Amino acid sequence: MRQLSFALATLILLGPSLITAAPPTTQCSHPFHAPCHEHVPRPWWRLSYAIIRKVWGLPEKQHAFSGAGDVPVGASGPTGKLLARYGQDIVMRFTIRTAEEASALAEATDVLFLDVWEFNDNWVDIRLAKDVVPSLLGLLPASLQTSHVALMQDLGLAQAIFDSYPSPSSTQFHEDRSFTPTLRASSSAENIFFQDYQPLSVITPWMNLMASMFTTHVRRINVGISYEGRDIPALRVGVHPTNNDEPSKPRKTILLTGGSHAREWISTSTVNYVAWSLITSYGKTPSITRLLESFDFVFVPTLNPDGYVYSWETDRLWRKNRQPTSLRFCRGVDLERTYPFQWDGASTQGNPCSESFAGDSPFDGVEAKRFADWARNETENNNVDLVGFLDLHSYSQQVLYPYSYTCHAEPPTLEDLEELAHGLAKAIRISRKGQPYKVTSACDGNVAITKNPKDGKEERILLPRIESGGGSALDWFYHELRVKHAYQIKLRDTGSYGFLLPKENIVPTGVEMLDAVLYLGRYMLGEVGMMEGEAEEKEAEEANPFTQAQSEDTHIVGPQNETVEEEVHDEDESSLELRRRRKR
Repeated sequence: MRQLSFALATLILLGPSLITAAPPTTQCSHPFHAPCHEHVPRPWWRLSYAIIRKVWGLPEKQHAFSGAGDVPVGASGPTGKLLARYGQDIVMRFTIRTAEEASALAEATDVLFLDVWEFNDNWVDIRLAKDVVPSLLGLLPASLQTSHVALMQDLGLAQAIFDSYPSPSSTQFHEDRSFTPTLRASSSAENIFFQDYQPLSVITPWMNLMASMFTTHVRRINVGISYEGRDIPALRVGVHPTNNDEPSKPRKTILLTGGSHAREWISTSTVNYVAWSLITSYGKTPSITRLLESFDFVFVPTLNPDGYVYSWETDRLWRKNRQPTSLRFCRGVDLERTYPFQWDGASTQGNPCSESFAGDSPFDGVEAKRFADWARNETENNNVDLVGFLDLHSYSQQVLYPYSYTCHAEPPTLEDLEELAHGLAKAIRISRKGQPYKVTSACDGNVAITKNPKDGKEERILLPRIESGGGSALDWFYHELRVKHAYQIKLRDTGSYGFLLPKENIVPTGVEMLDAVLYLGRYMLGEVGMMEGEAEEKEAEEANPFTQAQSEDTHIVGPQNETVEEEVHDEDESSLELRRRRKR
């Protein structure tokens, strides 16, 4: 262990000089055909793997794929170069039962610079090269030697990456950007824009087209500029009724963001799907028309445009932004860990190669700082009242509420947060082909289930987190900007594909979130949830103080006039139980 730590320290110290020996990279000319991956694995990964092989006596090459050209290129499978980059990577899922196991796994992932994909109360997913598996297991206690299973092995990862790119048959669409006919289609399934994940070079003109075609209620804006000088594009959707007799009140606004982590393409496509659904349903669907007359929605599909472009052109699994760090071969800051509220970047400050590197100081992440500046300016100078914030990520199907940084501090509006979170999860579940989403605090990490020796009942024990939870956008918007309804939602799936969700899930995931957004709007309008009675009483008093108004039967209506039975206002048993415990 001491020898390994010394070797890795040597890697960090000598990295800037060693990097000059790394092979040059070749830029891709067209990202829409079979993925172009001329780039070798990230230099620091390559160097760290070389040192690990040396320390642990591993073979220099794997027998299966020793070079980029060894495997024939097929129309339905990854290219040889793609195999050379990802063919030897797997995802391992660990089940953690004790605090010692969680701490050991967290330390090992930090020492070996491993890519933690996801951790929750059931499992921890980690991506690593097959060569490094013995090194990882050698750092873990005996109890974890068999408490794991390999996911996406035997070329599964490379194949899933290949499948996530648009098929060659879609190339003509990308080159022509023929959006207009599809906007008139009656079904989202027929809209070619949502049949594939789309690069930024297609998303930006699509957003411009939305604004030019629907001028009555759509405006194209920017919420900042990226490190590399790209716009952070957004759509502001809403209708502002005017009344010259009264001064305008602050406009209630809901933020829907995606793409903070570059590789989470489903978050970007879902933001676009919800935007398209609301935009094209205005004036056709009464519930959506009422929603857009009551609130503004700001849709930001790519908060990390530099990283998103890099994930298309260079490394499909890139997570961070693209600004330089103190180690020039380890670029990028994790935009989800750089916000100043409870920033705890000291844990990764000396390791810019970490996938969760929070920067050298709060707001070191350029895009996060500029987005936050835009949001604060909106509230202070532009008559905007931010009332909702939905930050979309993947994966694990969870609705998370503040706080993220700790489980030892309760947010002031915890009961309201929990109630609405359960409503959102239920709206998703009863959506058209919706999936079950779990509701929990964003602070939760892995949880062990044990039996109490006294009564034999099962108990949940919260274990140490695998990664830091400080500096999150969720906590900053909730605590600093006082956005009462703030959530991070982790979309499909639960690990079968992880960040590489097949494109067939784009529309179903979008439909789930559309119904969640419609529920959020109805909740804030007082039509469902605990606010329902208050709104009815107020309306009754204004109409006739001696007569109680009858509540109106309501439904969730989708953009294709497809009605969903509304049962969301009934609280989940878990939500009721939480409320009972607090009353005691």
